[in-house]
Amino acid sequence: MAELLVELFSEEIPARMQARAAEDLKRLVTEGLKAANLTFESARAYATPRRLALVVDGLPAQQPDLSEEKKGPKVGAPEQAVQGFLKANGFASLDQAEVRETPKGSFYFAVRHVAGRPSDAVLPEVLSKAFADLPWPKSMRWGDDSQRWVRPLHHILAVFDGEALAGGFDMGEGRRIDFSDSTLGHRFLAPDPFAVTGFADYRDRLLQANVLLDPAERRAIIARQAAELTAGAGVTLKDDPALLDEVTGLVEWPQVLMGRIDGGFMDLPAEVLSTSMRSHQKYFSTETAAGALADRFLVVANMEAPPDSDRAETIVAGNERVLRARLADARFFWDQDRQQPLSARVPALQDIVFHARLGTLAEKVSRLQSLAVAISAFVPGADRDQVRSAARLAKADLVTGMVGEFPELQGIMGRYYALNDGESPAVAEAVAEHYAPLGPNDACPSSPVSLCVALADKIDTLVGFWAIDEKPTGSKDPYALRRAALGVIRLIVENKLRLPLAEVFATAQAECRNLDAGPVAGPLLDFFAERLKVALRDQGVRHDLIASVFSATKRETAAPDGTPGEVDLVRVLDRVSALDQFLGTDDGGSLLIAFRRAANIVRIEEKKDKTAFDGGAVPERFRQDEEKALYFALDAMAKEAKACIDEARFVEAMAAMARLRQPVDAFFDEVTVNVDDADLRENRLRLLKQIDHSFAEVADFSKIEG
Repeated sequence: MAELLVELFSEEIPARMQARAAEDLKRLVTEGLKAANLTFESARAYATPRRLALVVDGLPAQQPDLSEEKKGPKVGAPEQAVQGFLKANGFASLDQAEVRETPKGSFYFAVRHVAGRPSDAVLPEVLSKAFADLPWPKSMRWGDDSQRWVRPLHHILAVFDGEALAGGFDMGEGRRIDFSDSTLGHRFLAPDPFAVTGFADYRDRLLQANVLLDPAERRAIIARQAAELTAGAGVTLKDDPALLDEVTGLVEWPQVLMGRIDGGFMDLPAEVLSTSMRSHQKYFSTETAAGALADRFLVVANMEAPPDSDRAETIVAGNERVLRARLADARFFWDQDRQQPLSARVPALQDIVFHARLGTLAEKVSRLQSLAVAISAFVPGADRDQVRSAARLAKADLVTGMVGEFPELQGIMGRYYALNDGESPAVAEAVAEHYAPLGPNDACPSSPVSLCVALADKIDTLVGFWAIDEKPTGSKDPYALRRAALGVIRLIVENKLRLPLAEVFATAQAECRNLDAGPVAGPLLDFFAERLKVALRDQGVRHDLIASVFSATKRETAAPDGTPGEVDLVRVLDRVSALDQFLGTDDGGSLLIAFRRAANIVRIEEKKDKTAFDGGAVPERFRQDEEKALYFALDAMAKEAKACIDEARFVEAMAAMARLRQPVDAFFDEVTVNVDDADLRENRLRLLKQIDHSFAEVADFSKIEG
């Protein structure tokens, strides 16, 4: 068995694309091998800034021999069919065909034996197709080439069983990059080409040429060196796994060095310092033992530079000089922005379009103020004046110089500027927190003013886009509406807010005065039901129980004209918890089975009779004690369960339902539904239909799975 080694050597591949590209290369090549009937034992892919590498072990020397069979006409078939068979398969006579017995008689078969080709003749075709199909988020053409690639592609190493493969990769316009057995090492430390015979040799020669092929190894070295340097300086590394991953993709020979931030900049907000270092320079921030930003930073050089060497001092000095220039710009923005109150910047939002059909940011802020104040009525401790002020200032920092330079500081800079203007801490904190939570790992605001503004911002966005029919579709969600809905759910659930969503949605839609659209509360509540399932999936909450309770809640609270009623997420989750516990008992499991049995019987008979057995059973028509007992038990349970549900006594509602088990079991044991007496049969079917109606006081059992 032989080994295949492939390396695509190019200009620097963006760090964010490397891991996916390596996996895509492995996927495309291995799929090609399988299609070519070439088996293999394992495949591993690697990436550095300048190369994608793949090693495939356990390949055979050639393809297996294959037999191709085509079934022809039956022996004795008309001459026209026989001649067509001969012509289609290139046969001169039937002597070239085989006759085989099948259960349906004797048939002619065209059988061809195809000899397997040598693997080194097949592999260039497999590789060329894989390279051409490699998907890139962004790609480019250069020169006269028609083949697109992420960056200029220079060399292709392709070695099979110790020898370079023949052929190459067609770049278009007559240019081809031939396969070879040579590659290059580090751009500066080992720029000369060298040949390799296989993966072990390739990996070792790269190491000698100052290239660490494995990203996991580079990442571990960066983390270890960073820990050693920070420990020696008495500071700790600020945790930033995303930056660590990115820097791993920027270097082939990592060397971590420590620099110092000029003391004259340490009075800038910590977020400004860390963001300037991270976004522009890819530096790691450090912290003191107390958790404050320290005056040291870490830079990862792509160079052989021991910390005490002259080269290291030169690299550190150069990076400190660049950082001073960056921070001088930040200082300028900081000083300039504070010369004007945040409130004075609000009118400038009129010049920024939020969405063509939803108006400017100034119009969004106007809606935000009204909606946040309306929500404050349901948030204990929320001061209406503070809520109004925070909503008005929430977006004002978007027109500051600092946020223009560092968009990721939106909200954060608003807090600093609001405090500088003398706004209350609650208002300033709400300005900073109103975007949160931005994801599942982001903390949820808990202060009353922040809650009101954060909810209003997300709900205004959701209602607005629903009103203009710009909903998420499939995997497409360009306005992050799913994330906004999950944020609303977390804000409500984690803070246990009793927020009437339908009412709030209607209030938000009323603020969209220039939009002519039907009510969005109903469809938006359905969307929230789906998002709630996603939000609670990791907590082990069953999605079907959420759907069951959501459906029952909407039905219970709907207006006579069908207008969606209120959905209180805290009540919904408490009710789901009680239902989950109930279904885990013997009574719950037995009643679920009985419900399905009753529902199936009614559905079948309604379809057969082409009628609906609604309206309830007539007690005077009962002939057996069991049907009478079930009727009165259902009536009593429905009344008791409704009273319990209205008062949020969900466990007691389930207990009331549990008492139905005995009369339900007795009915199915002793009563025959489909009897000859038409009136009696109809009455009993109506009684079974009442099981559905009575159970619906607790939940929509038709949506429960399992």
